[in-house]
Amino acid sequence: MPAPVTLPRRSWGDPAAARGGLLIHGLGSNAALMWRYAVALADDGWRAEAVDLRGHGDAPRTLDYTLEAYAADLAATRAASGPWDLVIGHSLGGAAATLVASRDQSWTRRLVLVDPAIHLTPADRENVRVSQEEAFADPSPEAVRAQHPSWHEIDIELKAAAAQQASRWAVEQTSAQNADWDVRDAAVRLPVPTHVIASDPAVFSLFAGKPAAEIVHENGSITMSVVTGAGHSPHRDKPEETIARLREALRR
Repeated sequence: MPAPVTLPRRSWGDPAAARGGLLIHGLGSNAALMWRYAVALADDGWRAEAVDLRGHGDAPRTLDYTLEAYAADLAATRAASGPWDLVIGHSLGGAAATLVASRDQSWTRRLVLVDPAIHLTPADRENVRVSQEEAFADPSPEAVRAQHPSWHEIDIELKAAAAQQASRWAVEQTSAQNADWDVRDAAVRLPVPTHVIASDPAVFSLFAGKPAAEIVHENGSITMSVVTGAGHSPHRDKPEETIARLREALRR
């Protein structure tokens, strides 16, 4: 297991709240970009904590950007007492969270995976590469706004800031060091209630309509919903619908 680094945290909600959730962003993003989930959880009486993954935001830089390294950091990221009541992981964060939760049932009581990068096909890899190259080529709010005119202004500002903060080398190495990006075996073994909020394959999804989605039928602990009309970041494309899916999942 790679040596973990300590991940910076941002928090929302009452520090004394009875329930605590951990929020994990995707490739090229940062903790602040999980704000939609954090605000919703805080409004519902939770304490939400989001982390910057290694090489992203204010987190330490390293040489190791394997999925195992990301998972090691998350395994060492614990709630103040006992398991997390909920972990929400988007994309890369969903893949790393899947590895941790499949191995350690004391880490979280519940998992929500947002269009998780469980298995990347060659086409997925190319789409990710192009998207990251565009983000680093012009990490300005104007460029983000031009590409995503429907996004909330906060998401536009934070997405631009995330590209400016992240290590381009770390993001590139995350693809290079994970030539076989496939955590389906771990997903099949998930022992905790897990809900996948997938984006719309008619727009773009790393999960729905892909080989990864087969795990929903193989593991009875996993359920899935699709946010129609949303791309890979449904909380930015269709925030109200995405938060509704989250709340529905937490009521089960």
